[in-house]
Amino acid sequence: MKLQMHSIHFDADIKLLDFIQKKTDKLNTFYDRIIDGEVFMRLEKNDVENKVVEIKLNIPGSQLFAKEQSKSFEAATDLAVEALRRQLKKFKEKQKVV
Repeated sequence: MKLQMHSIHFDADIKLLDFIQKKTDKLNTFYDRIIDGEVFMRLEKNDVENKVVEIKLNIPGSQLFAKEQSKSFEAATDLAVEALRRQLKKFKEKQKVV
């Protein structure tokens, strides 16, 4: 899946970008018609859990979004990918009904 990655107010290293790409690629096993996606990584101020990851996925006829905050970008990515996995399963179930 083609992902556009945006790191806001910092430079993300290649290991983090590869980690996010690998995690989001696993979503293709749940729904293989994902067109593309965007990932926004941001540092929030005044909080211990200050790493925010937002993932937006484009799928035919809809768009899925997850925003998670954690102590590390890796943990936030895991939470966001899990939320998207649940959304994809729900979306797929609705497709079967129609």
